[in-house]
Amino acid sequence: MSECLPSANTISDQIPSRAAEYLRQAQESLGQPAGSLMLSASAVDAMLKAKDLKEGSLKARIDKAAADHLITDDMAKWAHQVRLDANDQRHSDEDAPLPTPQEAQRCLTFALALAEVLFVLPARVTRGIEETKK
Repeated sequence: MSECLPSANTISDQIPSRAAEYLRQAQESLGQPAGSLMLSASAVDAMLKAKDLKEGSLKARIDKAAADHLITDDMAKWAHQVRLDANDQRHSDEDAPLPTPQEAQRCLTFALALAEVLFVLPARVTRGIEETKK
């Protein structure tokens, strides 16, 4: 199996610039799992703020996104796991193990899925509606 490094994954231009930059850096730093994981959590936070969820903590923003049906309850559960994993690293919790590359990839996978749901897919739908009007 061949692999191209760095990853050829591109970040959609539909994603707000701050979140897109965090996602790009999270992708590029998967070899440094703690940093990548924290960048993925920052991307989640930036995306929620771009959707005008700015009050309170990241926990409160995730809960509000679920309550407002911006994300599903299951997505909120996954977002909270990413948040907690990042908290362990940000606060240098001595009882928490350092994250593995697989854990960092899992957090990035969620952040990319969230970007798809919040920004990329809605933009595709809008384009599709506009194209059908022509």
